[in-house]
Amino acid sequence: MQRRVVFNNRFLPYLLLLPQLIITLIFFFWPASQALYQSVLKQDPFGLRTQFVWLDNFKSVLSDPLYLEAVQVTVVFSIAVTVFVMTIALFLAVLADRQIRGAQTYKTLLLWPYALAPAVAAVLWNFIFHPSIGLFGKALNSWGLHWDYQLNGTQALLLIILASSWKQIAHNFLFFLAGLQSIPTAVVEAAMIDGAGGWKLFRAILFPLISPTTFYLITINLVFAFFDTFGVIHAMTHGGPGRYTTTLMYKVYMDGYVNLNLGSSAAQSVILMPIVSALVWMQFRFMEGKVHYT
Repeated sequence: MQRRVVFNNRFLPYLLLLPQLIITLIFFFWPASQALYQSVLKQDPFGLRTQFVWLDNFKSVLSDPLYLEAVQVTVVFSIAVTVFVMTIALFLAVLADRQIRGAQTYKTLLLWPYALAPAVAAVLWNFIFHPSIGLFGKALNSWGLHWDYQLNGTQALLLIILASSWKQIAHNFLFFLAGLQSIPTAVVEAAMIDGAGGWKLFRAILFPLISPTTFYLITINLVFAFFDTFGVIHAMTHGGPGRYTTTLMYKVYMDGYVNLNLGSSAAQSVILMPIVSALVWMQFRFMEGKVHYT
């Protein structure tokens, strides 16, 4: 028999939901509707007049070589961040799940980076890898590796991948550790009695049982790489050198806020949402069937 909550006042549930509905309306639906409206308009260079241009902004964006280049950068960046974050976080979670001395301190230290804002994390990495004043940056140059991410696009892309991943590892670590600790001890002990070693135990027992967590984190990390890494890119590289670190999200900012091309920027933001929605749909469509729930 299921217990149901019954409200004596029929308007009370709606009253309780009202604050969240207002926040959603103001901070989601209203900006989204404004982006849709702005995407079909074109302003003159002085912002004095606007013209209704239908889908011309979308045609211009999708045929722009710079936009297609930003798509390539975003794909490489998002996949690299997702793979790197999940690999390191899973490795650390497996270590933390074992009975080791100082495990609580070890877990606490791993969580600290998650408390930092992306821009603050980027400043810290700047101090470490700056070619002139950074500890590692100066060391790499002294070893003859010619490190300068301000001039080398590949180095800049690698650095923002590392900085963004470092910021996100703690979040993934928490979920992987919770997933590992939810596995019944009897299952692990039975596998060990059957002769399963460390790698075989992880590959055949542990990893399949945490597949719901893995499935969730893939989605979260892709969305994070698309949207929440703006602060890291802006503080470290400003989309440069050249356009090596200009992702789709950063290009929306550059075209709209810096270049004041509001119609193109709005069209790009409208395009970005279906891209992310399609990625999430593909994961649910093709990966959920391989997820094992305990």
